[in-house]
Amino acid sequence: MTDPAITLPPRVVATPAALDLIETLRREHGPILFHQSGGCCDGSAPMCYAVGDFLTGDSDVHLGAIGGAEFFISAPQFAYWKHTQLIIDVVPGRGGMFSLENGTGQRFLLRSRLFDDAESEALNG
Repeated sequence: MTDPAITLPPRVVATPAALDLIETLRREHGPILFHQSGGCCDGSAPMCYAVGDFLTGDSDVHLGAIGGAEFFISAPQFAYWKHTQLIIDVVPGRGGMFSLENGTGQRFLLRSRLFDDAESEALNG
């Protein structure tokens, strides 16, 4: 059982550039959410949707929120990435076909880092 005094490391964080783009998209589209499904092409990038345009289900894992936007990942992807902290960043380019940042000249990009032993123990212990 995890000690309640231990602060759990966030499973997902965002860079300042990503937070800026999230805020821009929230002003334009209202509440938004992210989904990371895995796969190839657009499926390998974090996708951003207006709330209500993408429905999450029992096979999705809620990782937390970035910039006020809830972040979900498919269960199979979570099983693969559970030992890492996901870092959402922004780079120049075109977003996924259905992702809200498409057309802004920027796209969300997933980076990651391995949790250290203490973080892993806190999250999974």
